[in-house]
Order: sequence, then structure tokens, then C-alpha cells
Amino acid sequence: MNRISEITKRDIFDLFRNGIEIDNFFVTEKVSYLYFGGLEEIEFLQRLYDLKSMPSLDPRFSDAEGDIRQHTVNNDDYQFCWVFEDERFQLKNGSDEIYLKFLCGIFHPVVRSEKGYWKEFLSEINRLLQNDGYELYPAEKISKRDVYGWRIYQPGESNIFIPFSQRNAEAKKEKKITLSIKLNARNQIYQLLEKYNNIYRNTDETGWQYDTSTSANVFNDIRQFYTPMCYNDKKQYVETSSLQDFIFHSSPFCVMDAIEFFEKYNHSTDFEIQVNAILKLNGIAYKLDNGRIESTIDSQIKNSTVHKIQEAGLKALIQEATKYYDEGNITIAVEKLWDAFERLKTYYSPSLDKKKSANRIIRDMSGNKDTYIELFKKEFDELTAIGNDYRIRHHETTKIDIEDKRHYDYFYKRCLSLISVAIQFLDYEGKL
Repeated sequence: MNRISEITKRDIFDLFRNGIEIDNFFVTEKVSYLYFGGLEEIEFLQRLYDLKSMPSLDPRFSDAEGDIRQHTVNNDDYQFCWVFEDERFQLKNGSDEIYLKFLCGIFHPVVRSEKGYWKEFLSEINRLLQNDGYELYPAEKISKRDVYGWRIYQPGESNIFIPFSQRNAEAKKEKKITLSIKLNARNQIYQLLEKYNNIYRNTDETGWQYDTSTSANVFNDIRQFYTPMCYNDKKQYVETSSLQDFIFHSSPFCVMDAIEFFEKYNHSTDFEIQVNAILKLNGIAYKLDNGRIESTIDSQIKNSTVHKIQEAGLKALIQEATKYYDEGNITIAVEKLWDAFERLKTYYSPSLDKKKSANRIIRDMSGNKDTYIELFKKEFDELTAIGNDYRIRHHETTKIDIEDKRHYDYFYKRCLSLISVAIQFLDYEGKL
């Protein structure tokens, strides 16, 4: 896919070549950041490209590695940021997937210079990419540091966080989900949150400094959606700013909200691990995953799996299906997921036609074992037949109607199950 414009690529190139301006205590200053971070340039490129298999532009050397070493280490006569215009690296005229993978590589924890201005450059690059429908985001962690992936940018979605109780309001009303947290579990959750309830100095717009706490900020965040309430000693439901009362005497859905907002201010792997240990210990079928409480029964495809997909069209459809499902728009979610299934089957095109591409996916999923080849081929064929026979796409009027939303839910979860396994076996490097 080629949605990233020449203008965006030029502007990102200019960021690294010329630096960006930032405000620093009422003074504007220009700062720079090396795209290869704390590594040597050739060391960075070796992480993303097989330089020994790429051609040399210097006839004295047999491959790109020798060429680049000569002109960036020995002589240092390549122009700064030369790689963005070197056709061998396909950053100027290649696919979006190659370009986005390169940008993610710049901000990898192994690469980036933590003391440099990488966050400012990441923010500016995202601003530019969003014009063309993409964004970089923290997809997973290594040693408590964010590893960035890319995804389709959905305006408005990442700008405001919708807490657990509000995301599931309709499902709760229709009694599709129930949740109970016993007193012992509430106590464990409260003790954990209190452990992470830090006190720190803050500064308002006038420059006035004051002490605040994580819990105070969490309650302020919650008030954007509803007034935090709890039952008092008289069994009256009253407003509260007490973390203890809120955790012990409010709705279990609100307790999940508190966990999510605490994670926002304590963005660490340790916090997530400890929350999930408490939930599992108490038989609560939910988990904290990348800042969101999700059901362990009805979980969607993991972010850490989706971010590995290097084909933008497939990634976009899976993101859309997940978004519509979370919003309760099950009919559109099923349609988008079936579109993703059909696109998945063409993953290795144009080098392979649709049938051969699907067969390669099936072989890879099966480890070339006949029993599993037969199993997955049957599932591919049956899901294809469902898409052909039932009115998955609402504009197809000659198909069998799906009149019960619970049937849509069945179709969604069956298709999701196959896709979520298949994408783990895709050859991402071979695709690029």
C-alpha cells in the first residue's frame, strides 16, 4: 500500500536533516536527533536489512555492507541522512509497510537514545503520518520500555481514553456481561493501588506549584465520564473522593475503571503483572492488557500480534473489526472481519494467486503435517462458504439473512479464532 505521500516523506526527512524547534522556558530552540540513535549507522541498518545481500554502488565492493562501511566509517563522505534517498532501502519510493517498519526501528529501545529528543521527534513524526492515515504507538514492552509498532490512524480514538465501564455500558445494560469482585479481591486491589498512589509536585498554568497524588488525578479523569460514587455506612449512594471507599463500596465496573486509570499514571510492566495476578487468583476472567481491562474469554487479537502484520490493508480491516465489535456494532464488525479473512488469503500475492497464497498459509499453520493441513483447510473452506451463503455483507440481498445478533457473534468469534492463529504464522520478512 502507498498512502504516505511524497510531501510527508520529505517533511520527515527534513526533521532528521534539519532538526525541529521546541519551546524551552519561553525560548524557542532547534534540536536534532540521529535516526540511528545510540548505535553506529551501519549497526542500525543491519537490524533492518540484510546488507550483504544488497548491491554496492561502489564497484570496489561486492555488497552494500562494504560500500556503506567505506563511505560512512572509513571516509564519512555520504551526505547526512543519505539513507532516506538511497533507492536500495526503498524509503523514498517503496511501500508504506517498509517505510513504517524503518520508522519503528528508529524508536526501538535498543536503538533510541533515551537522553536525546526522541519523544519530540516521535510526536512530530506522528503528526505528519496521521495526515496519511497512520500512527506509531507502543505495541509491547522490553525491559519496561515501549516497543513501537504502526497501525491505521483512527481520528478521535486515541485522543481520549474511554474507561471499562463506559466501553461496556451497552453490554452491561443488555446483561451480556456480568462482573463480581468479592471483598477479599477488592482489598487486594486497593492495597496494590495504594502502593502505586504516588505523591508528586505539579505546576498549574500560572506557575503555581502544588502537591497532588495519583488517586487525585484518577478521580479527575473519572469525573470526565461520571461522578465517582460509593455506598456509605447508611447504604446511601454518595459522591466520594476516597480511593478506599471507591474500591470497596462501588460497582465492580468502576473498580476496573480505577485500575485502568492508575495504569495510565504507572505505565509499568510490574503494575500490569500484579493486577493480572490478583484477577487470576480470584477467578476474575479479565486481564489488564496495554492499559485496557479485557475479557480473557472474549479477548480480541492481541496488539502485540496485530502490530507484527506488515500489510496495511489487512491490519486496517482487523483494527476496524475490533473497533466496531467493542462499540457493539456487531453487524459491521462481522463484515469487516470477513473482508479481513478474504484479504488474509491473498497475503502472498501478487507472487502467488489467491488459492496458492491461502494454501501456503495453511501449510505454515500446519507445520506441513497432513492432519493439521486437512483441519485448517476445512476451516478455511467452511468460513469461505459462510461468507458466500450468508448475508455477511449487508448490501448482498440474495444471501441468507442473519436475523439474530447472537448468530453474528458466533460468526465473528469463529472467524476471529482462525485469523488470530493464522496471522501468527505469516512470514512478515518474506512479505517485505
